[in-house]
Amino acid sequence: MNVRVLYLDDDPAIVRLVQKALGRNGHSVIHAEDLDSALALLAEDRFDAIVLDHYLQAMTGHDVLARLRGEGVTLPVVYVTGSNEAQVAIDAIKAGASDYVIKTVDGDFLPLLTSAIEQSVDNARLRAEKARAEEEIRLGKERAEALLAEVNHRVANSLALVASLIRLQIANARNDEIKAELAETQARITAIAGMHRSLYTSHDVSRVDLNIYTAHLVNELASSLANPEKKIDVRVEADPIVLKSDRAVSIGMIVTELVTNAFKYAYPERSDGEIRVRLKQVAEDRALLTVEDDGVGINPAAAPKGTGLGSRIIKSMAASLGDGLSYDETGHGTLARVPITLG
Repeated sequence: MNVRVLYLDDDPAIVRLVQKALGRNGHSVIHAEDLDSALALLAEDRFDAIVLDHYLQAMTGHDVLARLRGEGVTLPVVYVTGSNEAQVAIDAIKAGASDYVIKTVDGDFLPLLTSAIEQSVDNARLRAEKARAEEEIRLGKERAEALLAEVNHRVANSLALVASLIRLQIANARNDEIKAELAETQARITAIAGMHRSLYTSHDVSRVDLNIYTAHLVNELASSLANPEKKIDVRVEADPIVLKSDRAVSIGMIVTELVTNAFKYAYPERSDGEIRVRLKQVAEDRALLTVEDDGVGINPAAAPKGTGLGSRIIKSMAASLGDGLSYDETGHGTLARVPITLG
């Protein structure tokens, strides 16, 4: 390893000794007597390290070190000071020097200085390689996230197209039962498409902001399930919880099924009503999803209406999120509770 050293010292005799000692190890030493000369050499040539003596004619090494850092010079600096001035060297380390050597009259000074220079250069190179590797990792992560965002975008668009095709099928269907089943399928596809849309519009392509996702999902459900003969008001309150995409899908499917059921069964004899969707963080690692209405109520033990697929979806996904689905006795209406373990 050939190291090019800029030695800043106003004592040329010391510099000549250092030049000979480092030259025997294959290193080059260029002398600068003052800061201006050092800055000029740094601008014109390439160096691997700087050796800086504390005592100079017009300033101290501390002053020089501050100017070097102010000029954007990031080369490792080995600080040299007298034998009774260890605190001066320690202050230099705090100010950004990479190492220090105490100047002595015995034969240890030159070997210690050579070792300090070589170690400082090695450490600087390792830091530079680490920074380059981290930058490559960062760029690779950005490329992967951009690709994943594009994938989520295309998946969301494809699912939206499928939902549109189902909507056309609903319009052409003659059987009300088939229409209802197709509408439920469309709502489930819309829930998954919304999750992918949240991913490609988010700063983190692996996690979903549940408050944004839930609000968008419920609004889309309310629009798709709207009945001109009934005015059902859907309200959403959601805390800013961030969750992995696979768990967000489960929450979206549960919300879809519960809200759809409330639209279909909560207010059979009324022309208006309200459905309330709440997602609240109740502890550091737990949240609670509730869907509530003021309708006719539900008997949890009763056989499910229709095919029962929606009930099976809710129970399976609620169990995967935490303690499963339960219904509270409210005296009127239905209150579905789904505890969620965060993580």
